[in-house]
Amino acid sequence: MPDYDFSGQRLFVEGALAQGAAIEASTAQVNYLLNVLRLDDGAMILAFNGADGEWRTRLRRDGKKRLSLVPEEKLRDQTPRPDLHWLFAPLKSARLDYMVQKAVEMGAGLIQPVMTQHCQAPRFNLDRAQANAVEAAEQCGVLAVPECREILRLDKVLAAWDAGRTLLFCDERAGSASPIDTLAPLAGKPLALLIGPEGGFSREERETLLALPFVVPISLGPRILRADTAAVAALAVVQAAAGDWREGPGG
Repeated sequence: MPDYDFSGQRLFVEGALAQGAAIEASTAQVNYLLNVLRLDDGAMILAFNGADGEWRTRLRRDGKKRLSLVPEEKLRDQTPRPDLHWLFAPLKSARLDYMVQKAVEMGAGLIQPVMTQHCQAPRFNLDRAQANAVEAAEQCGVLAVPECREILRLDKVLAAWDAGRTLLFCDERAGSASPIDTLAPLAGKPLALLIGPEGGFSREERETLLALPFVVPISLGPRILRADTAAVAALAVVQAAAGDWREGPGG
């Protein structure tokens, strides 16, 4: 993303973005823009909606508690949602928020929580996860906000799996062999990444995964990592060895 100004405030909006077509800000957005950022009538802000690219918009006061964003100039064309799918066993809320935000920053296009036998936090707040994904996209210049899905049991996810997409299984028992050699031949192919819970996968889950033809186990090194650390480490390794980091800036 060369020559991009990260200093400008960015806002995700629900409405269509087109020159001159005003979008009314939500109550939460009005509070954020006027009371938190202390912007006023005529101020400029960047807006995106995941479909129409990024626009420079002008704020227009429509009364004491109403505010519109008026698109004036398109700055960037819309980019497609990344094709990397990220599957994970949910953690407790604060660490889960962190994981979702980092997954967006690292280029995940789909966020799928899975219920495993050793899952510590079986509940998953979809609205909260999607809000975290939007916030991360706003802060990091991302145009295509990942899709967050409801939690599903791991066995159901595997039963409905598209065999044309390789599932990279972060196997804590795989030894410390470098994952680079394993990942390099998968460059450019549809990929998904599975991160387990803090207690690891059960013996039955591991045996099931290793028996599936679309599953490829990878190691994350000789040390045991916390699940949130493992998520960031694995996403970085996958993107560097087989993902969009190989394309370089503007790729």
